[in-house]
Order: sequence, then C-alpha cells, then structure tokens
Amino acid sequence: MKKLLLVGALALFAAVNAQTQNPALAKGKWLVEANTNFGVLSPSNTSIGFYTSDGDSMFKIGGEAGYFVANNLALKLGLGITSLTVDNFYGNNETSTAFNYKVGVKYYIASMFPVQVDFNGISSEGENINAVGFQGGYAWFVSPNISIEPGLRYDLGTAEGSSGIFSGNVGFALHF
Repeated sequence: MKKLLLVGALALFAAVNAQTQNPALAKGKWLVEANTNFGVLSPSNTSIGFYTSDGDSMFKIGGEAGYFVANNLALKLGLGITSLTVDNFYGNNETSTAFNYKVGVKYYIASMFPVQVDFNGISSEGENINAVGFQGGYAWFVSPNISIEPGLRYDLGTAEGSSGIFSGNVGFALHF
C-alpha cells in the first residue's frame, strides 16, 4: 500500500510539472511583490497596512523581490518598516519604529499555486523577533506579467516558548 501511495504521489508530481510553463515564472525572470496582511502583528511584516484602535496605531510598508533560479522557483528577499504609536498611561503618545526582513524561497506548483518558506523577523532597539514562515495560495494572472495572489500564512517563532501566528494576505506581483 505504501508503494502504491508513493507511485501515485510521484505520478501526480510529474503531471503537475508537465503543465504548460508560464513565461513570467521562467528561469532568469524577476518578481516584485507587495502584500497586504490580515491578522495580528507578525514578524513577516514586509507588507503594507495601516491599523488604528483606541488611540493606538500601526503603519507598515514593505515589499519583496525575487529572482527565478529555475522555472517556477524564486529566491526572495523582503524589507519593510513598521511604526507603532501607542497611547501610554500618562495620555502621551509613544512611537517606536522597527525594521522588518525576510529571506526565503517561493515555488509555483503548476505555475499557479505559490508556496513559500522563509526566515523572517523584526528588529527594534537592539531586540530581534524571528520566525520561520510557511505560505500557500493561488496566483491569478490578470495579465501576462501581473498576478494577484491571495494566500494563507503561518509564522512559527524561533524563540523558546514562542507560539505560531496565522494570517491571511493578498499579494500583488509584477513579473519581469
């Protein structure tokens, strides 16, 4: 039974890879991506967003770029800035700024189902919070070089006792 499952998985993998290759995802091409992030604050904030609640606010801006080292497989780097303003106990606003980073790989299964694994983090005032992120979704190519990529993401903290953060996002990607 195990051999039958293995043969079936290999056949499915071969069938998926036999699909027509999207030229935008070919080796040597570039990817530039901006994401929105729905969910709690996570280390993977190389996205764009603004949140406010009860006098507190958060602004974040960032993006990601990737280079296709093989068909459907891109190495990615993401950078961003997060600014958090909180209303402290004395009625004054305190603002802190953090630098966000991400390094990972993204693979497009059948040229339309992106999956990503990355190491990401946020650094502020000498403190770092790091996580390993897992992401999956769907790439809808609205034109040959532009895709909208809704997806789900899970970030697992690397510090002892860290818990995971689950979020949704919508990515907008340009392919060169």
